[in-house]
Amino acid sequence: MNNKLVYAMYQAFVRRGFSALRFNFRGVGRSQAEFDNGMGELSDAASALDWMQGHNPNASACWIGGYSFGAWIGMQLMMRRPEISGFISIAPPASIHDFSFLAPCPSSGMIVHGDKDDVIPIASVEKLVQKLSSQKNISIDYRIVKGADHFFGPQLEELNDHIGDYLDKSLTAEA
Repeated sequence: MNNKLVYAMYQAFVRRGFSALRFNFRGVGRSQAEFDNGMGELSDAASALDWMQGHNPNASACWIGGYSFGAWIGMQLMMRRPEISGFISIAPPASIHDFSFLAPCPSSGMIVHGDKDDVIPIASVEKLVQKLSSQKNISIDYRIVKGADHFFGPQLEELNDHIGDYLDKSLTAEA
């Protein structure tokens, strides 16, 4: 949760009036339990969303954002929670984890990937984007950050601009 990219995404949501939460999955930082290959982490994400909804019962929208493994977990959560109306997925691990559960994908969203990512090949993310974009009533705003690796180091500001731009356009369209 203290990753600069995760913090920047959190701030983008907060600046637009969202109640936002970032958290560590089990086994990360000072969190309890051990890594659970996705099952326990999905439970963690669902518990976090339940907590947020309990503290914000009148929220007009519910969005999720995730980076790398967190993007995969967020997309799984979206399939189980129909109240999620949008997503931002950064560097989704399409070459490592199976995303076939997104059939059909319940919400439109944004996927961002770096063209120099040596952890997740861009071709695997492009295949995921094509699959999602071909679904009825689903729009995927796919953005490639030139020169960015998996961690977006020097391109973090450009990534922030993409996130902010997408949120602004999407929230204006919802209003």
